[in-house]
Amino acid sequence: MKAPRVSLEQWRTLQAVVDHGGFAQAAEALHRSQSSISYTVGRMQEQLGVPLLRIEGRKAVLTEAGNMLLRRSRQLVKQASQLEELAQHMEQGWEAEVRLVVDAAYPTALLVQALSAFMPLSRGCRVRLREEVLSGVEEVLLEGATDLAITGLTIAGYLGSELCSVEFIAVSHPQHPLQQLQRELTASDLENHMQVVIRDSGRAQPRDVGWLGAEQRWTVGSLPTAATFVSSGLGFAWLPRHLIERELSAGLLKELPLQQGGSRHPWFSLYANKDKTLGPATQILVDLLKRQAVEP
Repeated sequence: MKAPRVSLEQWRTLQAVVDHGGFAQAAEALHRSQSSISYTVGRMQEQLGVPLLRIEGRKAVLTEAGNMLLRRSRQLVKQASQLEELAQHMEQGWEAEVRLVVDAAYPTALLVQALSAFMPLSRGCRVRLREEVLSGVEEVLLEGATDLAITGLTIAGYLGSELCSVEFIAVSHPQHPLQQLQRELTASDLENHMQVVIRDSGRAQPRDVGWLGAEQRWTVGSLPTAATFVSSGLGFAWLPRHLIERELSAGLLKELPLQQGGSRHPWFSLYANKDKTLGPATQILVDLLKRQAVEP
């Protein structure tokens, strides 16, 4: 890559001339001599081979090319300042990135609210969000590949902070044979029909949470896929209510009238990597995730 001929300081000088209305005013604002300001701008024009300013009376006015280049330079200077600020924050212990792994059943709306509140406080810290299912979250945390983890499972050896419960309900298409029985359903009724189960993304010890042991089972890779299958009449499943509100309202899904167990409310908790000290940005995100879970 070709090295730039014009420095950031030169672009800052040109911006000062335009913003303050002239060479003398820019010199005063930058605490430099007027001759050095004039020399800097003149040198820039030589290096670029393009006239940036023209003199009209006693005032320096941007040329068309100067106007375009100045606009682009403002973004360049701003990014450079942000980069320097980020380096300063990192020197003070501020993280460049926070890694967060979340079970796919956790309400996305709560994440969006927390991350939206985090943005203006982040000081350039990025968030790397990863979705897993069931024990997949635990594996990522145990491998040390994340800073924070949200899951509905209890992770042995870790102290989690409860966030909120997520309601899972047993549903099928309104025309499913189970709905045609028109009575309360038992576990034996369900065992004779196809159940749609979400694949655990964990590799070491995957779990079949909610599976009733029926021979008829379809395993899919995501909650949205399961919702699509069930709303198309292909079996029944326990799905998060927040994820299927639209299908319930549209009449594509209907709750199954189970004698018991038709609704489950697992609590989701927030866990932190215990082998890594929480930095200030991570702690801010922790507080926001807790706050949004309590007051969405």
